Amino acid sequence: MGLSAAQQRAVLLVSLSLGLTLALGFGLPQVLKLLFRFLGFPCDNVSHCIVLLYFVLVLCVALPAVPRGSVPIQGKEVLITGCDSGFGLALAKHLHKLGFTVFAGCLLKDKNGDGAQELESMQSDRLRVLQMNVCNEEEVSRALEFVKRHLRDPEHGLWGVVNNAGIATYGDVEFTGLDTYKKVADVNLWGTIRVTKVFLPLVRRAKGRVVCMVSMLGRMGSPSRSSYCVSKYGVEAFCDCLRQEMYHWGVKVIAIEPGNFIAATNIFTKDGVEKQAEEMWEKASDVVQEDYGKPYFIQQVARMKSFVSSGSKNMSSVINAITDALSSKYPYTRYNPSETYWWIKVQIMTHLPTAIADRIYIR
Repeated sequence: MGLSAAQQRAVLLVSLSLGLTLALGFGLPQVLKLLFRFLGFPCDNVSHCIVLLYFVLVLCVALPAVPRGSVPIQGKEVLITGCDSGFGLALAKHLHKLGFTVFAGCLLKDKNGDGAQELESMQSDRLRVLQMNVCNEEEVSRALEFVKRHLRDPEHGLWGVVNNAGIATYGDVEFTGLDTYKKVADVNLWGTIRVTKVFLPLVRRAKGRVVCMVSMLGRMGSPSRSSYCVSKYGVEAFCDCLRQEMYHWGVKVIAIEPGNFIAATNIFTKDGVEKQAEEMWEKASDVVQEDYGKPYFIQQVARMKSFVSSGSKNMSSVINAITDALSSKYPYTRYNPSETYWWIKVQIMTHLPTAIADRIYIR
């Protein structure tokens, strides 16, 4: 069996720690002294800096996760959007199994969608399936009334809202129409904001949780994914602002930032990629078609098709992260369930100077 993501990160940290130990014997102090002199800092601070860095690395490897306590699950009620498939469907079943009362919002309940039927077939009074299109204000309002009617004690509110509903698309900026940007944002960003605003009074009463499904692409850009990145960057900003506002109310706002789970969720399919490619090429202007050329376009589509089967096929790390966000007494602000490669890439893209990060991964 391969190493888990946590084990891989531990190996990485150990390697960095050992590397730093070796570097200490090969001139690192002298290099830092020259740097400190150049920056105008006292050279005495160099040794302190090295010791502190080494101490932090060792702690990251040696110390176990700090116990953060847990809240009683029995009686806790949670609303999840996007339960037709993928993370939402798996999460609804998992939380129900743990003892939560789950309100599963499904886009296709009224059309007898497979996900809604599967959840309804469980025939549990702790699992209620409701029609919910997060882009439709009327449906979201009806969902609120449905939840209020079925809450165990409406005065004590709703423990959690999990904004999971989302869609994805691809395409270079000049091949992506404004209607596509609006469509993706309407679900991923405005849908998240719409649902949160409607249900927030109930969550405030419970001093509960707002959990938003973001993405690693809410922290870093990626070629051909601008419409998705724009929407997820927006969700990150929304989470940050709402979290700061909710401290006063005792509500915790948590962002889940998964890595690549395309193979597990089927958010992209080869047929879907091909269909979208045909539409993009047909709608592109003559100038764009001529400047980019069909060979370039075909190459980008082929690259996206190969991406369809990539990533982790196991959703458990994401489901566990959301579960911890809902059940831990002191949840993290952000969870990053991802394979080691993607975790490292996010750190590099978000912490190194842009010119260096782009040269490593893009140029």
